[in-house]
Amino acid sequence: FVMQFLKLSLAALSALSFTANAVQLSSPDIKEGHFMAKTFEFAGFGCAGANKSPALNWSDLPAGTKSVAVTAYDPDAPTEAGWWHWLVVDIPVATTSLAQGAGSEGGKLPEGSRSFINDFGVKNFGGACPPEGHGMHRYQFTVWALPDARLEVPDNANPALVGYMLNAKALAKKTLTATYAR
Repeated sequence: FVMQFLKLSLAALSALSFTANAVQLSSPDIKEGHFMAKTFEFAGFGCAGANKSPALNWSDLPAGTKSVAVTAYDPDAPTEAGWWHWLVVDIPVATTSLAQGAGSEGGKLPEGSRSFINDFGVKNFGGACPPEGHGMHRYQFTVWALPDARLEVPDNANPALVGYMLNAKALAKKTLTATYAR
């Protein structure tokens, strides 16, 4: 019994580590740990950026992936719950990238995708806009591999519910973290 348990445990750990490291995420616009350009700063709330969503490219989704989600989140926002900047789900699995500005007002997301209201109160991308003098903030752009073509949340779901369901359902995810300060 002990040997069988150990074999199953090792197999499970091996599968988890493969799944957790499988997804690849890159961007020509933002780099891991690097400061973002003003192009990706919000336009409003005292910020005067271009409010463009960065281009993102992904690959190596695990078997069983039926859709993709993309989120942008600031864990350093001076709230008790961080700050959601972007939530897009139901991206068709055949999609492997989003162009710069795809999530911005007037941008073009893949057909069938659903955007959710962010913490700025809009369904589009909301760029970086940390309070002046608050120091460096991290912006976590995450691609989620999902087992269903449609995430089970209503169209008016708030960011917390979308984030909860993404974490509950994800087969794998990959995060690229850029930084910004004002």
